[in-house]
This record gives sequence, structure tokens and C-alpha cells, in this order.
Amino acid sequence: MFENILPTQADVLRHETNVEVLDVREAHEVAAGKIPNARHIPLGQLFARLNELNPSKTYIVVCHSGGRSALACEWLAERGFHVKNMVGGMMSWEGEVE
Repeated sequence: MFENILPTQADVLRHETNVEVLDVREAHEVAAGKIPNARHIPLGQLFARLNELNPSKTYIVVCHSGGRSALACEWLAERGFHVKNMVGGMMSWEGEVE
């Protein structure tokens, strides 16, 4: 089970100590800008790169519009990760980008 959060909530939560933003978009999408300090692992590589994630952290999962991130949240939650899906994705993000 995972929680859906709004981009405004994500912008506040991402500054907490044990929280990290996980961007599951493709490289060409991330090249246009991502949330500062977000970890980029494309959805298609997620299973192969699970070892890069810390099960004790909470991840705010982000994609372009919220669909792929919801799928990633479902997969990660089934594997015991603490995840929150940012609804609306980067299309709804109004915070800073790098």
C-alpha cells in the first residue's frame, strides 16, 4: 500500500532527513529538468537497481504525469519499501528544478 501526495506536499517532505525523491522517467525526460537531488532510476531499470535503494528511507516517486510512478510505488511497496506517489508528476510540479 502506498500514499498519493500532492506536489506541494512532496516539496515540503523532500527536505526531511530520511526522505528521497526517486524519478522514474526516461533519461531524455530528466534532461529537461528534475527535482533537485532526485535519484534517477528509469522505471525499466528499477528491478535491476533495487540494491541502490535504502529500505529504511521513504521515497517520493515521480514521473511525468503520475502513472509510471504509481506503478513503481506498487512494485516497491510490495517489496517492503516506504513510498509515496506524487500525483500529477512533473507536469504538476511548481517547485525548483535542476
